[in-house]
Amino acid sequence: MRHKITTAQTIGPFPHEAWKWATELSAKVDHNAPHIVIHGRIFDGDGVAINDGWIETWMPDSAALESAHEIPGYRRIPSDQDGGFRLQISMAQPAASGKPVAYVTVFARGLTKHQFSAVFLEDDHALADSQLLAQVPAARRNTLIAHRQADGSYCWDIHLQGDNETVFFDYT
Repeated sequence: MRHKITTAQTIGPFPHEAWKWATELSAKVDHNAPHIVIHGRIFDGDGVAINDGWIETWMPDSAALESAHEIPGYRRIPSDQDGGFRLQISMAQPAASGKPVAYVTVFARGLTKHQFSAVFLEDDHALADSQLLAQVPAARRNTLIAHRQADGSYCWDIHLQGDNETVFFDYT
């Protein structure tokens, strides 16, 4: 009996080459436009960095600022050898809306189904009014918050399992 590949197939060992086209298209960012940077690492359940993972982001508030881009408001970013990623987000002003600055989809080896998450900025003064965060137990909300660093960037790590597991959502 022959097995068919399904939509629940893990990404396998070669995504960096197979998805290179989307990485290149989404990386064409106007570096002179106002923006923020979110960086972090992707970890498995044992706390080991995932060096062959991917994140895709949709940033609705950035799309209008990026109308000249190939894919406005979208990024596809591979993790590096240390599990790291760097996301540049076009923003006209700091977020103060209680909304995520990016909706995130995580792909990684061993995941038979991609995971959906979201990232918020810690200095968004409307976080207490966030409709999405209100659905998350208070003790787990911090897993969705990117923390401001001394250089002005934000740090947000993604943990697929374990004590620090990032909150993942089921969208219907």
